[in-house]
Amino acid sequence: MTDLSRRTLVKTSLAGLALTGLVASAAPASAAPGSPAPSAIPLVRKRLTLPTGIATGDVTTDSAVLWSRASGPGRLTALLRAVDDSGEILRGRNAFSRTLRGPLATEASDFTAKIHAKGLPAGTRFALELNFEDDNGAGEAVRGTFSTAPGLSTPQHDGGTDVARGGGRPSSSSQSFVWTGDTAGQGWGINEDLGGMRGYKAMHATKPDFFIHSGDTIYADGPIAATVTEKDGQVWRNIVTEEVSKVAETLKEYRGRHRYNSLDANMRAMFAEVPVMAQWDDHETTNNWYPGEILDDPRYTERNVNVLAARGRQAWQENMPIADAAALWRPGTFDAGQYQPARIYRKISRGPQLDIFCLDMRTFKSPNTDGKEPYTTNILGQEQVDWLIKEVRQSKATWKVIAADLPLGIIVPDGPVNQESLANRDHGAPLGRELEIAGVLSAFKKHRVKNTVWLTADVHYCAAHHYSPERASFTDFDPFHEFVAGPINAGSFGPSEMDGTFGPEVLFARAGRFAGESPRNGENQYFGHVELAADGLFTVSLRNANGAVLYSKTLAPER
Repeated sequence: MTDLSRRTLVKTSLAGLALTGLVASAAPASAAPGSPAPSAIPLVRKRLTLPTGIATGDVTTDSAVLWSRASGPGRLTALLRAVDDSGEILRGRNAFSRTLRGPLATEASDFTAKIHAKGLPAGTRFALELNFEDDNGAGEAVRGTFSTAPGLSTPQHDGGTDVARGGGRPSSSSQSFVWTGDTAGQGWGINEDLGGMRGYKAMHATKPDFFIHSGDTIYADGPIAATVTEKDGQVWRNIVTEEVSKVAETLKEYRGRHRYNSLDANMRAMFAEVPVMAQWDDHETTNNWYPGEILDDPRYTERNVNVLAARGRQAWQENMPIADAAALWRPGTFDAGQYQPARIYRKISRGPQLDIFCLDMRTFKSPNTDGKEPYTTNILGQEQVDWLIKEVRQSKATWKVIAADLPLGIIVPDGPVNQESLANRDHGAPLGRELEIAGVLSAFKKHRVKNTVWLTADVHYCAAHHYSPERASFTDFDPFHEFVAGPINAGSFGPSEMDGTFGPEVLFARAGRFAGESPRNGENQYFGHVELAADGLFTVSLRNANGAVLYSKTLAPER
């Protein structure tokens, strides 16, 4: 169905429903034939709806962020109930039921609202119901589910199953998750003729406990047209909205980008059942940006990146179920003319086996240069570096997953000379941004940190890398793996050259046939899947959007 016909159908249906309500009010069934018409038609009361679905995020052993957006002003309310593997409400000693009332959703937050639910039992599956209340009472209710992370002692229920996991698995600390990046990029949006953004359906089908979106959650700088002619002559047909017709500059346009993605049924279905850990990268604002940049892109009337980043960050934080109190956007947090960074890097504890460290490699980034300065320049910033070293050093979890929104050894150019990430094409000793990461890796070795794995996206192909000092110019670190996934619904690129400073070995890489190739067949769209077993084995697989496993590697924990 074309976008025009789809929108026309929706408008016509709504008009028909409204007209039906008005006619029914004007001529009640009890009115006698020939009675005079009422002097006024009663107003039809509208219930609040949840037009972009629901989501949960940053779920730990005992907490979760609950998110939704209303069709108008109202107060977010949530009902949480513990359920078993089949979805039946638990009774007796295992029963748990809680009603939570959240903040008012107003125009200032684009009618989004979040509840930070705390004090939840570990290793428990919950049925979730969210709605908004106003003077007309409770509005539409949308249901979902999520599971808290396993604790030191996962609760047992009838049949000895673990309610944190579906399918009747034995109670344990096992869990799984997926990650990817790059949604609706390069003009490839939601094509309903092909089933929408099918990569989300493939991720959802693995029944993960959570999902890390490694950045580029939207493409604010990439207009989406109704049709795009592909290289082979086929025509790609997008759903389109006003806000995606040009590069985003206003707050309304940035918000519209997030609303656009939520039009995809696959994404809405997944987010209702799989908690999100969201990161941001460049395309939430504009391509390859850094603080203080002045754009020379003629598509923009606002060239000050700090202004654009403030608007993009506000829209992103309104629409992401992020937990850290320091990062929760509230009206008035941002000045319209100044980018004011708030902390979004954070640790999310997933029980005794797993801690996730979500980095922010954008907010504190130094200007893009050739990256060969003989002194340290920023990719994380000193405060975040200190935080990361401290938190990883103190972590008691078996595995420490570092979720990065940029890769370590992949060369990511920004023009013919400058570099977007930290790799600088110089295979020698660390320079520029490399010095910052070298300090992190060296500190991990000094403090005898074991079992770190880096996960990332950004480069629009999938890969597995092993870094080792025996191959490196910089040698003061312990070996580790980095896995790359994405895009999930965007143009394909790569594979790219590697920088030899940290001694990477490419174990596997897979990319599309040519740069910018559409997601049509799903074979050039990628996500990663991790299965963490009760015995600590950490199995990573790289998969395409059709669900096919392309590569797999199992890592055993060092004790």
